[in-house]
Amino acid sequence: MADQFADKFRPKSKSGPVRQLTELKDLVASYAKQQTVDPLKTLGRYLGYGFAGSMVMGLGFSLLLLALLRGLQQFTVFNDLTQINGGRFSWAPYFITATVGTVLIVLFLWRLLVNLNKHHAVNTYSSSKNSA
Repeated sequence: MADQFADKFRPKSKSGPVRQLTELKDLVASYAKQQTVDPLKTLGRYLGYGFAGSMVMGLGFSLLLLALLRGLQQFTVFNDLTQINGGRFSWAPYFITATVGTVLIVLFLWRLLVNLNKHHAVNTYSSSKNSA
């Protein structure tokens, strides 16, 4: 009687080609997930941190440029306190701040292009090495 009960509730095992096809389908699905979904999650995490970091750095540099402008405006060389409009060189702090900001932007873009070209050269070298 116990054997009949065990046989009745024992899972039926698939055999032959049906079992192999089911295992193949499961194997292909898990491999596709491993090779596509997981790297995309990792890439999304890196992009999120990179975006947040760039926003914080942009805010920081903007505040530093504002501090530079306000500091330059305090010099009496640029502002004549006896005149209402600030004097002849009241434009100089704005020009100096704009120049410093432009130089910072050019430096960042230059380093970006150098790094992109370096990585492109490494990838081109490694792909040509693999194909040979």
